[in-house]
Amino acid sequence: MIDAEGARLSWVAHGVIAPPQDDDLAVRLLNLFEGVTAVIAQWQPDESAIEETFVNMNPSSTLKLGHARAAAMLAPAKAGLPVAEYAALDIKKSVVGAGRAEKDQVLFMIKRLLPMAGKSEAGLPADAADALACAVTHAHKRKMNGLKQTLALTARSAPGAELRSRSEALAHKRASS
Repeated sequence: MIDAEGARLSWVAHGVIAPPQDDDLAVRLLNLFEGVTAVIAQWQPDESAIEETFVNMNPSSTLKLGHARAAAMLAPAKAGLPVAEYAALDIKKSVVGAGRAEKDQVLFMIKRLLPMAGKSEAGLPADAADALACAVTHAHKRKMNGLKQTLALTARSAPGAELRSRSEALAHKRASS
């Protein structure tokens, strides 16, 4: 969980929901759903983000990961929150600067970007760092999307402007400066 105000990002909380491995799949998925629901109830976020499923070498693992994503996505959807999805490659590129970054590089950068995350009593497990990296990516993308919307609105409101694309809006903005 992070807070994003403008360009400032701050750590709020993190954790890992780990249902017992010896439970049936349905029970583990229910535990995951209930865990995410409890986090939403406690922290009252405005938005949520999740990593997209990647195709694993093991089809069974990929299907189980898809089930877990569905359980995790249902909780914010039920609470009326938007759920953004990001590819692992995009998350790593956003946080580390390289889409093929290793988990330890993501962990290192999250500790740099959100210093309080690394100082929590629970430490910072790799899975929690991945979740925080997804949240940071969402904050960055949201900021960029807001910039794109602002540019588009500015371009449409300019006198005599009938601009249809972002590149046209940028060209128009440069020309009028």
